[in-house]
Amino acid sequence: MRSAPTILHLDMDAFYASVEQASKPSLRGKAVIVGGLGPRGVVATASYEARVLGVHSAMPMSQARRLAPNAAYLVPRFPLYRSISDQVMALLRALSPLVEPLSLDEAFVDLEAGGTAWDERSARLAGAKLRADIRAVTGLTGSVGLAASKMLAKIASEQAKPDGLVVIEPGTERAMLEPMPVRTLPGVGPATGDHLRRAGIHTVGEIAEAGEDELVRLLGKAHGHALYAMALARDDRPVVAERETKSVSVEDTYDVDIHDRVRVGLEVQRLADRCVRRLRGAGLSGRTIVLKVRRYDFSTLTRSETLRGPTDDPAVVREAAARLLDSVDTTGGVRLLGVGVSGLADYTQEDLFAQAAGGAGEEVAEGEESEPAPEPRPEVERRWPAGHDVRHTEYGHGWVQGSGLGRVTVRFETPGSTPGRVKTFRVDDPALEAADPLPLVEAPPALPEPMGPPEMLPPPPRPLEA
Repeated sequence: MRSAPTILHLDMDAFYASVEQASKPSLRGKAVIVGGLGPRGVVATASYEARVLGVHSAMPMSQARRLAPNAAYLVPRFPLYRSISDQVMALLRALSPLVEPLSLDEAFVDLEAGGTAWDERSARLAGAKLRADIRAVTGLTGSVGLAASKMLAKIASEQAKPDGLVVIEPGTERAMLEPMPVRTLPGVGPATGDHLRRAGIHTVGEIAEAGEDELVRLLGKAHGHALYAMALARDDRPVVAERETKSVSVEDTYDVDIHDRVRVGLEVQRLADRCVRRLRGAGLSGRTIVLKVRRYDFSTLTRSETLRGPTDDPAVVREAAARLLDSVDTTGGVRLLGVGVSGLADYTQEDLFAQAAGGAGEEVAEGEESEPAPEPRPEVERRWPAGHDVRHTEYGHGWVQGSGLGRVTVRFETPGSTPGRVKTFRVDDPALEAADPLPLVEAPPALPEPMGPPEMLPPPPRPLEA
């Protein structure tokens, strides 16, 4: 492990909810909950005002509504979140070439590799400057942890929340970890935590006291060895700039179980097309098509088919997914469907007509044609997801507060305005249309150079000459 706290972990504060509050003046300082709004939806992110009421991520949305009935409930705007994430990741890459994104709002940075930091003082300055740059460029806040290892840097950023910076000095790790609950360590979820509790182990210090042999007996060889090492603050994992994508997938959970077999087939076709769009967006192709079906009784079935070569052809993926669906019994209803592609490659086999028409390894008989995918059903009326952007020819830019019974309610405001007024329209009002999100900050400053002028920081120590 390092002798200086030069590994940085950034975690943006309540990212999705904070973006929504920053873009909607009327929601600032109020409880905001982002996620799926249907009866089976789950919370993606809750603002800190909502967390005080007991709402947290991964909670069923129905439970969140009971805990926070007066909160604002919004559908995620992922294109906007990704664009802001790109701005944040660019700031991180100005610090070092070694940036390891974990999600849209979280990443590790090796400050030493970028020559940005080499001791506690320079690391602390780099972390403080990063937080200021993020606020200037995005208008949002992030929490920063600095330590000599990835595990400890992540623990430090959790302690820093919200909107803070915590440095764990090398040599203090064991003393800091000992009183912490076992759930503090990565990989200790509810099941492992309960298992350790039944064995009388409640803190990280008690894990270390139990010894490696006892942990292996309780948890198995791999998990026991890893947990013991973490309890002793041992973590030599490097920051990895490129994380390999193993699969691309999409899935939908339905508010009401689908019983109609034809509707199930149409949904699978639609999911296959979405999956291919995501695959192409990443510049990838894949050989294995995967279908996921969760039935009315919560049983989950997974089926897969491996093609002769990688593809990003929607017809190939649609037909493979349809063949996989043929092997699944959907009697009783379906509550979730998913389509994925794995065995990824960064190229596509040129001639996959045989796969598209007949499946892996089958040739197409002369004169045969593949059946075209069914056309999607037309929309009965325009949909207005809560929280999404709209523009009215008279009132300008706004966002959807809610819709139903043929009406849509819009609040007209922008990130830089005061809280706006509310108007209600027919859902088919020709003056109202969907719009792109507005920037949170009107004129983001240019990205900073990798750390400030030389006089601010001492140069790294030079090695002694022989």
